[in-house]
Amino acid sequence: MCIRRLFRSSHLQWAWRAAFLKHKQCGHQGPWRWTHSGGGPYRAVIFDMGGVLIPSPGKVAAEWEAQNHIPSGTILKALVTGGENGPWLKFMRGEMTEEDFLQEFRRLCSEISNTSVPVDNFFSLLTSEQVAKQFPVMTEAIIQIRAKGLQTAVLSNNFYLSNGKSFLPLDRKQFDVVVESCVEGVCKPDHRIYKLCLERLGLQPSESIFLDDLGQNVKAAASLGMRTIKVNDPEAAVKELETLLGFTLRTAIPNTRPVRKTMEIPKDSLEKYLKDLLGTQATGPLELLQFDHGQSNPTYYVKLAGHQLVLRKKPPGTLLPSAHAVEREFRILKALASAGVPVPKVLDLCEDSRVVGTPFYLMEYCPGRLYKDPSLPGLEPSQRRAIYAAMNRVLCKIHSVDFKAVGLGDYGKHGDYIPRQVQTWIKQYRASETSTIPAMERLIEWLPLHLPRQERTAVVHGDFRLDNLLFHPEKPEVLAVFDWELSTLGDPLSDVAYNCMAHYLPPTFPMLPGLSDCDLTQLGIPTAEEYFRMYCLHMGIPPTENWNFYLAFSFFRVAAILQGVYKRSLTGQASSATAEQSGKMTEFISNLAWEFAVKEGFRIFKEMPAAKPLTRSYHTWAGPRSLSSTPGTRSYTPLPEPSSAHAPKGALVISPEGLSPPVRELYQRLERFMDQYVYPAEPELQRHQASAERWTPSPLVEDLKVKQLFRSQ
Repeated sequence: MCIRRLFRSSHLQWAWRAAFLKHKQCGHQGPWRWTHSGGGPYRAVIFDMGGVLIPSPGKVAAEWEAQNHIPSGTILKALVTGGENGPWLKFMRGEMTEEDFLQEFRRLCSEISNTSVPVDNFFSLLTSEQVAKQFPVMTEAIIQIRAKGLQTAVLSNNFYLSNGKSFLPLDRKQFDVVVESCVEGVCKPDHRIYKLCLERLGLQPSESIFLDDLGQNVKAAASLGMRTIKVNDPEAAVKELETLLGFTLRTAIPNTRPVRKTMEIPKDSLEKYLKDLLGTQATGPLELLQFDHGQSNPTYYVKLAGHQLVLRKKPPGTLLPSAHAVEREFRILKALASAGVPVPKVLDLCEDSRVVGTPFYLMEYCPGRLYKDPSLPGLEPSQRRAIYAAMNRVLCKIHSVDFKAVGLGDYGKHGDYIPRQVQTWIKQYRASETSTIPAMERLIEWLPLHLPRQERTAVVHGDFRLDNLLFHPEKPEVLAVFDWELSTLGDPLSDVAYNCMAHYLPPTFPMLPGLSDCDLTQLGIPTAEEYFRMYCLHMGIPPTENWNFYLAFSFFRVAAILQGVYKRSLTGQASSATAEQSGKMTEFISNLAWEFAVKEGFRIFKEMPAAKPLTRSYHTWAGPRSLSSTPGTRSYTPLPEPSSAHAPKGALVISPEGLSPPVRELYQRLERFMDQYVYPAEPELQRHQASAERWTPSPLVEDLKVKQLFRSQ
């Protein structure tokens, strides 16, 4: 139903005006904006919170409903029920506690949807750090506004949390004034709350600009004489704000920020080096910014005398053996450019650490479009499919390079790539280990025993993913492939599996947003299987049977990398601001890797002949979940190899035909129950284990117990 039509009735209008759900209205095209003819220089910018500074709660609600199979619009309808005297507006005015609100909210949602709605789960998601993060474009805009001497304020309809604090997941130091509905006891669009904000700023309405994503709130501000911007998209809103203010609010170079304090490099010695290299005596200042992309080697934007460059260096401090090899990156970029692979043009390699503290290399800056979110928001389904097809073709082009002809014959060892990689990453993980992670221990035992046979050797990128590609701003064409630090000669299928990892990660994964909860058909994005078949078709090879092994290894390797990043973050060496989060992610990724190892084990099991019981030298057996295991994942305990003296009796029977008739019947009953009830319930159980309610038993588990009880009687 069109949201505008839903709220046309008069008894809902007031609640809708104040509700925080900022859904895009049906049939609306382009930004809405009410303006005031009064003028004069602006002295302050006032921001709403949800939908302006942080993601719109309406979008969060819609996605949560879809993922949890809740009827669409349930949350929205429950929030507007009762209008001005409904529970939601009372909650925002500070007249209800969180506990009382959630109790009433749960009742309303259940009545509307005719099903049990886990509203506590939704509320936890809405207020979580992963969701309630400030948009970088707005953070940068606020910095620029304040740098020009203007005041900033936040004017938000929000609520008190159970800890007695208001929900304001922002750095208050960004604002001169903070006005919250729950504190003041009045909500937008009531004129009193706008006047209160202006009074605290010491300004007239015409001296301020107000940004909100609810039309009614914007209209109320405009009626007071404030200049307004209706926000549908933060990027577009900042552009409009720039027009009103008359100065830029964004860094001219996308995806950059001021250099982090721990990553600063000496400008004087770098400027001297650049002038010697470029042959220029220009006296203009050296501009230096840091790219916010990448965890490993710090990367900087450099501008001097009209030259736009990118500097990529090793991080400071003591490094792991063979890690952060910028020298290898420089070599392969230079070689692949001659083979027609789209890569940045490299200029020079400097191995003299006296210049910036570590070896580095320079390349030309290449403007283009970088996609960080694999769901490609804002694009049409046909455009998304074209982007993934272009990525696939470039990967095939890399794997088709005659590496001997371009001088890379000695770039890596030929053959046995996966065995060597497994041992390399085991050693790297051990060198950066800070605690015992059960899944990593299991993988370290399992991987060497299930190595695939390598069919061909090619140049492998080692970190091939969407956000390491620079696209043409107007068409699906890859202009450059970045980040070749992990490149070598090896098994090309490892690149393909790594490239598909995003399909199995959740959209909220901090290091790399994933696609696991997305409707790929609706988005127009190929599934992992379709993407792999596309690759095989382009390369003219048959699909491999042990695909799950490659995925298990890819996730294991990423877990080892994240552990290295985390250990460096403990000493301030990691180049990314989000590096400290990697410690929590290592265990999550290692559990994903183990799940693929288990799937590969089942594939081998099904292909084994059923004529007689078989044994293997290594066994995995489902065991009790470790307390340190990531919620929502299976846990397995490795069993040691039985001694030869007891092998006939102690070996694990892995063929159903080797079981006794009563046990075989039990096995078959269990298999049917798992297929019918347990496996379909896994996504819901995983979401429950990742929610704030994970310490309470899932109703679904209790339901499964009842089903099994009745089936066994």
